[in-house]
Amino acid sequence: MGRDVPALTFTRDDRRRFRDRTRASLDVLARMLREARFDVDWPRVGLEIELNLVDETARPAMRGSEVLGAIADPAWSSELGRFNLEINIPPRRLTEGGPDTWEEEIRNALNHAEEKAAAIGAHLVMIGTLPTLEREDVNRDALSENPRYHLLNDQIFAARGEDLLIEIDGVERLRTYADTITPEAACTSTQFHLQVAPEQFAAYWNAAQAIAGVQVALAANSPFLFGKELWSETRIPLFEQTTDTRPDEIKVQGVRPRVWFGERWITSVFDLFEENTRYFPALLPLCEDEDPEETLDRGEIPHLAELTLHNGTVYRWNRPVYAVVDGVPHLRVENRVLPAGPTVADAMSNGAFYYGLVRALVDEDRPVWTRMSFAAAEENLHTAARRGIDAELFWPGTGQVPVTELVLRRLLPLAHRGLEALGLDAQWREPLLGIVEQRCVATRNGAVWQAEMFHHLHDIAHLDRPAALRRMTSQYIDFMHLNAPAHTWPVE
Repeated sequence: MGRDVPALTFTRDDRRRFRDRTRASLDVLARMLREARFDVDWPRVGLEIELNLVDETARPAMRGSEVLGAIADPAWSSELGRFNLEINIPPRRLTEGGPDTWEEEIRNALNHAEEKAAAIGAHLVMIGTLPTLEREDVNRDALSENPRYHLLNDQIFAARGEDLLIEIDGVERLRTYADTITPEAACTSTQFHLQVAPEQFAAYWNAAQAIAGVQVALAANSPFLFGKELWSETRIPLFEQTTDTRPDEIKVQGVRPRVWFGERWITSVFDLFEENTRYFPALLPLCEDEDPEETLDRGEIPHLAELTLHNGTVYRWNRPVYAVVDGVPHLRVENRVLPAGPTVADAMSNGAFYYGLVRALVDEDRPVWTRMSFAAAEENLHTAARRGIDAELFWPGTGQVPVTELVLRRLLPLAHRGLEALGLDAQWREPLLGIVEQRCVATRNGAVWQAEMFHHLHDIAHLDRPAALRRMTSQYIDFMHLNAPAHTWPVE
């Protein structure tokens, strides 16, 4: 959500006022788009990484606020669970200092935080879902102390009117109920931001949607949840289910879920904000003092607080973001499909592939989204989440094809072309996209390593399931710190 909120209750009048202010903000956004009020400088990129905290035995450590205090850096913030933290890496131009400097900046920040956390008995882990997390770990007591998460929890369950069913059929089957949204804290992600000009936003968002399944298949890193082996990227169905405000009767009426892929290609960023306002009731109807129309009439830039707060409670896999920095507004695509980890090197390669590929697809004479149904793109996402790097996905001109073949033959060359257009020469591109290439050649990613390592420990070394998951997670942490890409990790 990005904003702290007070602990309070909402009245019917609060909801009416918030709806009116959100619609007024939407009108102002439309006017700003017509009047070309946005920053269209050379695009900046940004990165957020959500992490888990564990103790010396690789079990979740409910120490978020203490670790945050020890780090004492405004780039770090709390997350939904007390065993989560998030770092917001400052935005930059993609070519600023080269990718090596960006990777070094991230590693230095994470190493500093790990040093501070270790001093009080906790450790940081970049992983999509923490394998040692157990069902009893995600109760209301595990919810972050930040009031916004308690308020969000109360509003979601008030909307549902009943407990939450989590049901995932994978290698094994999970079926459990939750009376809080805390199971959502099991999902930790890497979020890439890309600032774009308003007139190009629709093309970049459509491109990001088209490749979401490919991204997930390549980077899957979440095969375990509550001791069960489920999907390669279990984080996808878990997040969709744990923030669902709809009881079954509402689902069958066609009401949209709050974790939403969408339902159509768009022609303007306005389409997305308008859909959010049209389809989703407010979860946090908090109004600010600013009148956005009066602010714009004075020649100043409004923050559109109600519109952006509401946007933050609609969890699109590719989310539109409106923000004002130093008095200048901009738009960006927030790519949210990827899990955290396994290493910074893996994350940087995933980012290079994403930034390069969307740029190349936007530049094509006949864009992929004009040759591919939106439903096919959504189906690709869920197929990729279930099967990971072994998935077969649909792509125009090839039909159903193994994702590794699709990437090696079609998409990696496009990613190279896109990065070149963004100003990255071969010396920068080759090491980054080479990791993606070798991942495809080896057919190995974080999810594959986790599953193989677990079965080695459980089936061959005969450790019981909890012990095997703890040992595997400890080994994962060791390899994570070495920063060798996950496709090179041995199983031993």
